[in-house]
Amino acid sequence: MAFQKAVKGTALIGGGAIATLFGLSQFSQYRNKHGTFVRVEAAEAVTVPLQNHFPTREQQILALQTTSEFDVLVIGGGATGCGCALDAVTRGLKTALLERDDFSSGTSSRSTKLIHGGVRYLQKAIMKLDLEQYKIVKEALEERANLLEIAPHLSAPLPIMLPVYKWWQLPYYWLGIKIYDLVAGSQCLKSSYVLSKSRALELFPMLRKDHLVGAIVYYDGQHNDARMNLSIALTAARYGAATANYAEVLRLLKTTDPAGGKERVCGVRCRDVLTGQEFDVRAKCVINATGPFTDSVRKMDDQEVPNICQPSAGVHIVMPGYYSPDNMGLLDPATSDGRVIFFLPWEKMTIAGTTDSPTDVTSHPIPTEEDINFILNEVRNYLSVDVEVRRGDVLAAWSGIRPLVTDPNSKDTQSISRNHVVTISESGLVTIAGGKWTTYRAMAQDTIDAAVQAHNLKAGSCKTLGLQLQGAEDWSPTLYIRLVQDYGLESEVAQHLASTYGDKAFEVAKIAQVTGKRWPIVGKRLVSEFPYIEAEVVYGVKEYARTAVDMISRRTRLAFLNVQAAEEALPRIIDIMGKELNWSEQKKKEELEAAKKFLYYEMGYKVKSDQLADSSEISLLPSDIERYKKRFRMFDKDKKGFITIVDVQRVLESISVQIAENTLHDILSEVDLNKNGQVELNEFLQLMSAIQKGHVSGSRLAVLMKTAEENLHRRAVIPVDRSGGGL
Repeated sequence: MAFQKAVKGTALIGGGAIATLFGLSQFSQYRNKHGTFVRVEAAEAVTVPLQNHFPTREQQILALQTTSEFDVLVIGGGATGCGCALDAVTRGLKTALLERDDFSSGTSSRSTKLIHGGVRYLQKAIMKLDLEQYKIVKEALEERANLLEIAPHLSAPLPIMLPVYKWWQLPYYWLGIKIYDLVAGSQCLKSSYVLSKSRALELFPMLRKDHLVGAIVYYDGQHNDARMNLSIALTAARYGAATANYAEVLRLLKTTDPAGGKERVCGVRCRDVLTGQEFDVRAKCVINATGPFTDSVRKMDDQEVPNICQPSAGVHIVMPGYYSPDNMGLLDPATSDGRVIFFLPWEKMTIAGTTDSPTDVTSHPIPTEEDINFILNEVRNYLSVDVEVRRGDVLAAWSGIRPLVTDPNSKDTQSISRNHVVTISESGLVTIAGGKWTTYRAMAQDTIDAAVQAHNLKAGSCKTLGLQLQGAEDWSPTLYIRLVQDYGLESEVAQHLASTYGDKAFEVAKIAQVTGKRWPIVGKRLVSEFPYIEAEVVYGVKEYARTAVDMISRRTRLAFLNVQAAEEALPRIIDIMGKELNWSEQKKKEELEAAKKFLYYEMGYKVKSDQLADSSEISLLPSDIERYKKRFRMFDKDKKGFITIVDVQRVLESISVQIAENTLHDILSEVDLNKNGQVELNEFLQLMSAIQKGHVSGSRLAVLMKTAEENLHRRAVIPVDRSGGGL
């Protein structure tokens, strides 16, 4: 009864505000009813031919070297840069794009994976009567609808629950979310709704039930950000853009304008990072779309130019899928320090984040233990006491740098808008800065419009609204069934291929290796618990992957889902890439070392070692210490004080179990802190202490030794697969 009264009261309170926005809603719906026709017309208006296949990287480099002059040259291969390239080339402009690392290697692959308008920006717009904030939300909601339409295989609507623990918050949040729906107009994904306490717990059983009043559910979009970015780049390449990753801009080229006598940017000097070869690329217009590195490129043009970009670090963590329902996210609207935390299902795991703090610009941002623990503490506040939120369940962690537009003197990044600005320097360098992932297309449109006007380029209007991206054309929700039926792939693998490559999944399936088993017929997995298969590595090389890091982080998402699984897959990935790219044995070793370094520092593997090392103070009961010592001595028969692979093999042989030596090496390496090839008693006790504290979970060595002890007399098989534990 109380719940019903609250909802009725909510409706009364919200009525006035909704009536105020009714006119905006009607305009929005009128405009968006015609949106479908606009998208169809825009897509059909593209006169540039779409090639069936994109060129090889070698062909792209050759095009960059031999083309006398491009109309547009974009620096930066993130979402905005690739969006600019696609916009320009579909207008008929001769287009080039240079990225010094891999496509989406920076911020664009390290997002919260949401396609959203920004609930908190709408809150600011209402509370401060800020029309600019309202326009940002409105534009983002329009772009959300477009993005879900042009890449349906990579994106989908996601319901997000906002739990309510105080009665007065129910009308407040309900009103805000309903206005969010209203601003979206006919492009609202699904209408938001209110849940009773019992229904909320039914849909999100992990939720903390104490003092829970009810919940509000609204809808936003979710996507695979790195694959989406790559899809934009590949689409631009198929339309004829000369796009190249690992092509670093060294300096800007300038020429003197004979009419006015001013210096004008006319291209760049760049270097092929893979070969070391340097060459010039000339263009009528150069666009700086380098995200956090915006000011470094602007200073290539003018050393005295003031900064317009203030970087902000956002840390995310990934936890096992059992922390959240399969199809329901969670929003913490007011954390202990006023930030917003999302808790979302993603790729059958759970992603939590983000933080928001000033940072220095770097190509290799590192997640900090402080930020990881902040997120974990906020998650604990919303989950049931029955769910133990363990530090050891963090499977991966990363930091992304947001390129926020700000006054150079501002220090409070939380008050900065994600709006974008387009600036043109006196020498003609066009810079696009700020913005957010969701609005990449609108940002690109504004940028190319400005470039066309400033440089008198002959081009038509924007054609990208409704323009389908790579893989979307013949995709359908049931496409994966054909993959299973036609090729004999596992259903999980087929679903993964369909949702990653769209209608291009058949190209991957065609090159999948025969397993030699009754089922599946084809598709050898890279690691047992993830649906990534070896054929994706071969196909990833065609998609311009040139390093092992490209493969584990952006062609597949292993590094973002489970760093231990990514490390386990590395040797096979490097072997396959080595064959495709003719790598020497030395090159393979270098790739393995570079990939492990990436996992260690940038994807949170370092904090795993730190967690174990920081547990040097062994807090175990005397009885536990004796029990673990006894277990250790069962392996250390010679009383050396440490165990090696040979010791473990001897015990396993005594119970008739065989495990590959390289697997045993990996198992011991997880605990071998000083990396001397052996696990000492103190290291083992530190491990068990850390497990008891919840700092470490899923240790294969701990599971193996415990199971061996229990089965010495029964001769049972010992499971050695990772248990799903994390960092």
